Amino acid sequence: MLDTLTKRRIDTARDILVGKLPDPKSQVEQITIALIYKFMDDMDKQSEELGGKTKFFTGEYEKYSWSKIFDPRVSGYELVGLYGEAIQKMNHNPNIPQLFRNIFKNAYLPYRDPETLKMFLKVIGEFEYDYSEKLGDAFEYLLSIMGSQGDAGQFRTPRHIIDFMVKVVDPSKNETILDPACGTAGFLISSFNHIQNKNKKDGRINLTPDERARLIENLSGYDISPDMVRLSLVNMYLHGFQSPKIYEYDTLASEEKWNEFYDIILANPPFMSPKGGIKPHKRFSVQANRSEVLFVDYIEEHLNPNGRAGVIVPEGIIFKSEIAYKKLRKMLIENSLYAVVSLPAGVFNPYAGVKTSILFLNKNLAKKTDKILFVKVDNDGFGLGAQRREIKENDLPMALEIIKKYKQCIMEEKEIEFNLTETKLAHLVKKEKIAESGDYNLSGDRYKEAVTYNGKWDFVELGEVCEIVKDKPSSFEGVKRYFSTGAISYKYHIEDYEMVTFEKKPSRADIFPSINDIGFAVMKNTNKVVFIDDYYYDSIFSTGFTFLRCKKQVNFKYLYYLIKDDLFQSIKDREAVDGIMGGIRKSDVLKIKIPLLPLEIQEQIVSELDSYQKIIDGAKQVVENYKPTFKIDPEWEMIKLFKICENLDGKRIPITKSDRKTGPYPYYGASGIVDYTENYIFDEDLLLISEDGANLLTRVTPIAFSVSGKVWVNNHAHVLRFENIATQKFVELYINSINIKNYVTGSAQPKLNQKNLNSIMIPCPHIEIRKNIIKKIESEQKIINANKELITIFENKIKDKIAEVWG
Repeated sequence: MLDTLTKRRIDTARDILVGKLPDPKSQVEQITIALIYKFMDDMDKQSEELGGKTKFFTGEYEKYSWSKIFDPRVSGYELVGLYGEAIQKMNHNPNIPQLFRNIFKNAYLPYRDPETLKMFLKVIGEFEYDYSEKLGDAFEYLLSIMGSQGDAGQFRTPRHIIDFMVKVVDPSKNETILDPACGTAGFLISSFNHIQNKNKKDGRINLTPDERARLIENLSGYDISPDMVRLSLVNMYLHGFQSPKIYEYDTLASEEKWNEFYDIILANPPFMSPKGGIKPHKRFSVQANRSEVLFVDYIEEHLNPNGRAGVIVPEGIIFKSEIAYKKLRKMLIENSLYAVVSLPAGVFNPYAGVKTSILFLNKNLAKKTDKILFVKVDNDGFGLGAQRREIKENDLPMALEIIKKYKQCIMEEKEIEFNLTETKLAHLVKKEKIAESGDYNLSGDRYKEAVTYNGKWDFVELGEVCEIVKDKPSSFEGVKRYFSTGAISYKYHIEDYEMVTFEKKPSRADIFPSINDIGFAVMKNTNKVVFIDDYYYDSIFSTGFTFLRCKKQVNFKYLYYLIKDDLFQSIKDREAVDGIMGGIRKSDVLKIKIPLLPLEIQEQIVSELDSYQKIIDGAKQVVENYKPTFKIDPEWEMIKLFKICENLDGKRIPITKSDRKTGPYPYYGASGIVDYTENYIFDEDLLLISEDGANLLTRVTPIAFSVSGKVWVNNHAHVLRFENIATQKFVELYINSINIKNYVTGSAQPKLNQKNLNSIMIPCPHIEIRKNIIKKIESEQKIINANKELITIFENKIKDKIAEVWG
């Protein structure tokens, strides 16, 4: 378990380097080299304390010992020279093991700033080599910040995915284990830990010294990158491997190790070919130039007759139709494949959003069954956003049990029977069915029998499929955000929030939801709904919300769409009790009945509604960010507004709502039509400009708008008449595009009085220029209006679909 102090030291070391080395990979390399350098000095000191002699920093290398380079008499620039020279020469030091010489191979100091190096080495000096697993945990944490190797297509495999694969493959103490693209050796270390745990008795590892030595000898790794080899060597050394078998080796182009076979192979090989291409030799069964194809071929071909493997593959391996992909899948199905686990698309976030699967191979099992097991993992215990925060939903334990059960049934020659929960994750497909089309497609959903919605699903109380979130924040690490119901609009748009500390939080800030929880305002006639994603995570909410947490039977996005629907809100309002707030009680929330469709249908509906919502969100981005603008030529004459129009404010007549009689004519106020009346006072082309109201500053809607024909205007909008429509439209565009803050008076009630309105300076280009500008803006406005129409269409599609679900 990584302790807080060690984590802070690593973070501090990275913070010091980031100004000189912004690339996380370079930071990791420098910390790695410095740690080993320091640990060699620690081991020399330990040797001396025990009555022995130093063995690393002796002879010509004595001047590079830690105490020598940190001698107070050594200047900053001398330190840079000594340390830089030391790490470059250390791989030639005959006094250190080959392992350490390999670690220092090609090492160098990439910056020459004395202050940075002093601060950095001071932090490294706080680490001590003590032979405990704590250093291994620290190094694993350090490696976790280095997620991607860019063009090489390598992405560091999350620890929980590695452990899942190792548990499925289940290596034993006498088996040989290989990772042919080992990266930082995660699979090898996880396998080592798994085997030790399998051989525990009464809490102690029950392995003889010979068995432990053989186990260590059985673990091997290859990687083409010398940097990765260095990191693997350090990682394994810090986990107790004195002489780890990690080789700098091109698995795809070299033939030196082609005739070496293994009982277990585990890998997450590169997903793409490097820019320089691949030049594989001709011994592969499948001739290809794609690295993912060749790696899977290599793994399958280098298993012993009873060998087992787990390999992460990109979606191309699963369904691409090129000859090499089809040939590879055919070979796998016929020889060794017994299970395919589909992972969610965000597993490698934030480094890559690629969709991946895991292929499990077992040559012995594959001969005994005519089926392939497909398992679909929707949740791996972490949110699928960039932050990958831990969540409650996790299908991996169930997936592991299903695969174990399937393997046992094959060995006992029994038919497997899935229970209801297992059926939602897994299904079997005959190999002959997969082979029917000739493309050997490994997309599990392709072979599922379609389930259709017939509108006759049961209704269940929310309490059967959800629980009320009662989590409360106990403390704050830094500043939290507090959301009241007023901070979230009906359209799931954040209006405002408060930054608070736990000690100063509002009294109503009492709900601390987790990822995927769904909340809604309990007040009557208030449709405010939110689901907790990466943005809302770590926020507290007022007691004006009720939050629900879904159980296995219901998809959280499905429930979100139901709750957001007007029908749910009308049920909520009907059950609301009278009072100051007039809201629904939490106990009554759980009694509301919702339609519970099969989980597969829920997912289909969510997929459909999400696709609609993406179109809506995209169209809203266009509408909300559009602002009509045009370039002002400094040569244009600037004239005060009152000189190019006639003000008709004196003809305005306000009518109170009680005195208004409904009719066909629009009744205008500060922001547009507010009602309709039976009479009118204007019948011509006019420009109305808001006289008062918050919108003068917030500009949520245009403050200038043209009207035409018979209308009535109250005294909240200025009325202007122009000599021609081109000038009127031009002024409308200009007023809506400029900041009029300096013309507005009043704080509680902003006001644009007639005097200030008249003084606004308006550019006056030639009439033809005005017409061209108007034509351009009107063309843009057509696109905006089309997007508004798109929003309406797809919002109605969502409503119609949810109405269909409610039946």
